[in-house]
Amino acid sequence: MRRIISVLVENEPGALSRIVGLFSQRNYNIETLNVSPTDDVTLSRLTLSTFGKPEVIEQITKQLNKLVDVVKLVELTDGPHIERELMLIKVRAEGSMRDELKRTADIFRGQIVDVTSQVYTIQLAGTSDKLDGFIETMNETQILEVVRSGLIGIARGERMLAL
Repeated sequence: MRRIISVLVENEPGALSRIVGLFSQRNYNIETLNVSPTDDVTLSRLTLSTFGKPEVIEQITKQLNKLVDVVKLVELTDGPHIERELMLIKVRAEGSMRDELKRTADIFRGQIVDVTSQVYTIQLAGTSDKLDGFIETMNETQILEVVRSGLIGIARGERMLAL
């Protein structure tokens, strides 16, 4: 089962390394990892996704909470939440395929952000499933390059990760 964990950490050198090390020591994989500053310059927000049984995830969250750099932690998949991922995909766009690619991007609410005579670069934001679906609709020979940001997420309603 996929789990999304969001962590407020001290914005200090080595904080990310200690968190990633915790997963590595337990031979556990991080599927996506995103770190960015918050409105408080002393804190960063780290969002990661991983797969695992509830008891394993519980053990990991307990260990994360013990780290000095961790200020607060929330498992977003425990309740209603909003998640998004950003993708830039470069596709071959020649001849009659140009119009079809534009229509497909529009269907997925994507934007063409760069155009050359042979290539479109399309930006999409949404759930991981939506981005995976877009990739599946593309012919493999059309895809030239894919870059994905990794998940970010926030709890819905009154629940929040703040001090």
